[in-house]
Amino acid sequence: MTVAPSALPPRRLSVAPMLDWTDRHYRYFARLISKNTWLYTEMVTTGALLHGDVPRHLRYHDAEHPIALQLGGSEPQELAQCARLAAEWGYDEVNLNVGCPSERVQKGAFGACLMAEPQLVADCVKAMRDAVDIDITVKHRIGINDIDSYDAMRAFVDVVADAGCHTFIVHARNAILKGLSPKENREIPPLKYEYVYRLKQERPDLEILINGGIKSNEEIAGHLQHVDGVMVGREAYHNPYLMAEWDALFYGDDSRPLSRGKVVEALLPYVAARLQDGSNVRHIARHVLGLFQGQKGARQWRRMLSDSKELHGADESLFIRALLATQG
Repeated sequence: MTVAPSALPPRRLSVAPMLDWTDRHYRYFARLISKNTWLYTEMVTTGALLHGDVPRHLRYHDAEHPIALQLGGSEPQELAQCARLAAEWGYDEVNLNVGCPSERVQKGAFGACLMAEPQLVADCVKAMRDAVDIDITVKHRIGINDIDSYDAMRAFVDVVADAGCHTFIVHARNAILKGLSPKENREIPPLKYEYVYRLKQERPDLEILINGGIKSNEEIAGHLQHVDGVMVGREAYHNPYLMAEWDALFYGDDSRPLSRGKVVEALLPYVAARLQDGSNVRHIARHVLGLFQGQKGARQWRRMLSDSKELHGADESLFIRALLATQG
C-alpha cells in the first residue's frame, strides 16, 4: 500500500478511465510523459473489490500519483466500503461512474442509467464522503435516452452537489441505453459542449471538467477558457506523446519533457520489475504502440511490439530493439 502525496496538482488535465486500457501499465507509461496529469483506473465494480482479488484491482506504482479510482456501483454502503479501501491504498480520489452505457453495466443497475436516479447517486456520494476524507467525484453524461435537456442535467448536478460532491466530470454527450453499442455511444450522440460551459457559468462554486471528443492541445486550451479542467480519452491512449506538452502548457511547469527515446529508456526498469512479478511483456507493450505516432519509424515500432514472434519469451530488451528500429 502507498501513501498519497500531500500536495496535488489541480485537475486541469486528466486521462479518462477506459476499460481494458488505463491499467497500471498504461498509467505508469503515461506518467513518464506528464508529471501533473491526473490518471484514472479502469472502472472497478464494487463486487469485484468486495468479493474478489483486492490487490489485483488496486495495486499501482507510487509514481502514478495523482491517481483516482473509478468505481461502478449503486449501493451506498458497498461504495462506502470500497472508498475506504481506496483511501487505505493511498488513492487521491474516488470517482463514481454515472456514464457507462454498456448493457452489462445496466444489468448491474449502475453507470449511465443512474442519471435517472439523482437521489440515489446523492446517497452514494454521501455514504462515500462520510466514510473517507479523499475527494469523491462523479463522471456523468448530459442525459440518457430522450432526456437530454440542459435543465435536466443541471437538476441532476444540483441534487448530487447537495450531498457534498464538488467535482463533476461531464461527458458532453447523451447516453442511448438501447440500440447503440458503447462505441456508438462515444460517436453518434452529438457533443453539446455548451451544456458544460453553461453549467460552470451557473454553478461557479463547483469544479467542472469536460470530456468527449477532445483530440488536440488547441481544443484543450479552448475548453479551459470555459471550464476548470479537461479529460482526454482515446487520443491520450492512441497518441500518448500529446501529453508531453501538457505540463508546460497547462501547469506552468517549465521542466523539459522526456523525449520519446528517453521515455522508452525510463520504462525499462519498470518492465523488468513487472516481468519479475510474473507479467508478460505483451501486457505492457500493447499500451505503448502509439508512442511514435506521426513520426518516422512509427510503423517499425508498432510492428516489433505487436509481432507474436518478437513478443514470445521477450524481456525489456525488446523495447530497445524496437527503438533502434525506429532509427533505421
